Amino acid sequence: MRASWLGLFVLLCGASLLIGARQMAWSQVWSLSGDAWLTLTASRLPRLAALVLTGVGLSVCGVILQHIVRNKFVEPGTAGGLDAAKLGILVSLVVAPAAGATGRMLFALAFCFVASLVFVAIIRRIRFKSALLVPVIGLMYGGVLSALAEFYAYRNNILQSMQGWLLGDFSRVVQGSYEIIYLILPIVALTYLYAQRFTVLGMGEGMASSLGLNYRATAAVGLMLVAVTVSATVITVGAIPFVGLVIPNLVALRYGDNLSRTLPIVALGGASLLLVCDILGRLLIYPFEVPIGLTAGCVGGVLFFALIVWRHR
Repeated sequence: MRASWLGLFVLLCGASLLIGARQMAWSQVWSLSGDAWLTLTASRLPRLAALVLTGVGLSVCGVILQHIVRNKFVEPGTAGGLDAAKLGILVSLVVAPAAGATGRMLFALAFCFVASLVFVAIIRRIRFKSALLVPVIGLMYGGVLSALAEFYAYRNNILQSMQGWLLGDFSRVVQGSYEIIYLILPIVALTYLYAQRFTVLGMGEGMASSLGLNYRATAAVGLMLVAVTVSATVITVGAIPFVGLVIPNLVALRYGDNLSRTLPIVALGGASLLLVCDILGRLLIYPFEVPIGLTAGCVGGVLFFALIVWRHR
């Protein structure tokens, strides 16, 4: 089954390289010169790398949050993480306008980490009779953070700057503007090293503590990994919803919740879903493209609704 996932992923990567507003002369590509080679190396390969790393990072973020909160309907988009990262970027534009991408990412990281801690604290204090109420609380929490971000942008006359972070868009990914996304690679490696601990974390604080796991420290590590990934993603390509929600659920339905075994499939699934959404966005109104934030929102929203109905039944 993993081989079929890998085969699908390779096919999607090839399709992503072939599709574009400009037709490439492959003779120039093989000769490693000309405009086609420049288009491939400066635009399409960076875009493919950003797509794969973003999909992997968001799906891994989702599975970490779901184990920490012990709820299958939680991901950065339904826990306030994406909205907090956008708020952090807007604050950096006012407080430190010359900070650059790294400085903005640090602001986004700090805001996302603190917002995630607050969300976890809220969920731990409220006893829910239905698991579906947790993402509802998360969406309300994210709505408050988003409203704060809009008010802050309005008061500081940077509302136009905010629009660039509302929807994910890979069209601006070119060589020299996306490399910060490679931070996701060590994050995924650390997540795999902590996979068994995160699996135990999902059993609850009592069970995890009885098995000798430092629950609070492990949860803090998981939230920091999520914050780094979300901030790097939002800085590079903007906010993309639902990837971290639907993929971990679909994988868990088929393979279970043991992250040591399922994490590679979750990563491949997230990358494949984002590639599908990107290819769809580039073909719908060719030679123009629909921002991936819209296509991922539509596809992910439909899958999210199907998961809610399935879980309810």
